[in-house]
Amino acid sequence: MKTPKARRANDAIAIVTYGDHEVITPENRLRGAVSTNTTGEPHDDPVARAEKALAELSCEFGSWMDSECDRLDKARRAFAKDAARSKADALFHAAHDIKGEAATFGYPAIASVTESLCRLIEHTPDPARIPLELIEQHVDAVRAIHREYARSDAKELAATLTKRLHEVTGEFLLHENRERSEVLDQLKGPSIVPE
Repeated sequence: MKTPKARRANDAIAIVTYGDHEVITPENRLRGAVSTNTTGEPHDDPVARAEKALAELSCEFGSWMDSECDRLDKARRAFAKDAARSKADALFHAAHDIKGEAATFGYPAIASVTESLCRLIEHTPDPARIPLELIEQHVDAVRAIHREYARSDAKELAATLTKRLHEVTGEFLLHENRERSEVLDQLKGPSIVPE
């Protein structure tokens, strides 16, 4: 076996040549991008700093979620007027954004409802066939959960509502995709979303 030849293309890139291939190791710039201590304090913790920054912003989370709910409602209304793929995509993105933000903004129960709405839009072959009432129920559930989140029984009500929305959505999707075996396999598989 031949010994590989090592050389440098420049100060940052190392190239090792073997008989039938070369391994190029690029410069590692990550070390320079990550600061180990920005405050000068001996025990600086970047995670703690991020959590502190989130805590300082938390008073804004309610109004941000209001804005996201308004965006979702506008997307629903646009879809109701015209069930074109572009309107369905806008509705999907509004729901998907809320799904990602819900826990951070302090409304984790909303994520499951928006996940169901995203699933409905993503797996329906023709958006025009989605019952408008089913979309309205999802959007209204998001708005109601957000509005009533301070109630002591809000999480239980959200769980009951979400369970029913998932069931109805699942039934609709199984029917709509009855001719698409690859989609049926995916729909019948276990959800990867935590409960």
